[in-house]
Amino acid sequence: MERLPMERLPTERLPIERQPMARNPLARAPTTTRRPAPFPLATAVRAVAAWAVALLLFFPIAWLGLTAFKTELQAVAVPPQWLFTPTLENFHEVQARSDYLLYARNSVVTSVLSTVLGLLLAAPAAYAMAFFRGRWTRDILMWMLSTKMMPAVGALVPIYVLAQKSQLLDTQAALIIVFALSNLPIMVWMLYSHFRDIPPEILEAARMDGATLWQEVRLVLLPLGMGGLASTGLLCLVLSWNEAFWSLNLSAAKAGTLATLIASYSSPEGLFWAKLSAASLMAIAPIVVFGWFSQKQLVQGLTFGAVK
Repeated sequence: MERLPMERLPTERLPIERQPMARNPLARAPTTTRRPAPFPLATAVRAVAAWAVALLLFFPIAWLGLTAFKTELQAVAVPPQWLFTPTLENFHEVQARSDYLLYARNSVVTSVLSTVLGLLLAAPAAYAMAFFRGRWTRDILMWMLSTKMMPAVGALVPIYVLAQKSQLLDTQAALIIVFALSNLPIMVWMLYSHFRDIPPEILEAARMDGATLWQEVRLVLLPLGMGGLASTGLLCLVLSWNEAFWSLNLSAAKAGTLATLIASYSSPEGLFWAKLSAASLMAIAPIVVFGWFSQKQLVQGLTFGAVK
């Protein structure tokens, strides 16, 4: 009788499916203790350096504020007096002697109007250079910016003669024109940088819809470029407020700004430090408060649209 070959049984073991064990709800999960990350030395050094630089920059303003509330004897005392009785005599004397409100009004008028005039001139120029670039656009922008590198004293004589012949000496009109023209290169560059961030396809779509040039500017360009216009205007307002060279040379008691007021306390008899500090504090207080509330726009303007 012939034997049939027996089939060979497989030797491999079949995997056994393991049922997941039921988790005891009362069992506590293993706790891992995290060690606090060590404070890096580089971070500590940067923090100390930042505080040192901040205190170094803030110290002159703090010392100016302290001196403004001292008497003249306390202001020049050696060693300096840190503990003293504050007095408002210097502020009363500045107002009574120099008419602070007149100089403050001149500063506000010249700064605001020069900024508005500068924007009216810079916005069309930046619009044309940003959306209708030509062969010499970049060269013209570089030339405009290079004019800021020339010392202001180099243009003093011709501008003074022009103001004298035009009977504009010691007038607000002369300061407004000079402030606007001196800040014009920066305004054109800033607005050009901001307008370059606007996609030109949006303006082309507006033209295809039949928008005129005025409608394109008013309904499309201005809403999109309002941030650039605001930051440019705020920065140039601060620059016009702090302008001292042209104020001292083109104005006097009638149209003088707060820079003229501060310079008036330097006399041949010497420097009246307490009164000078009080006048300086009254001059910088408005623009410091203004800059504090608009610091975001000012930082955006100082970056010239480079941060996206």
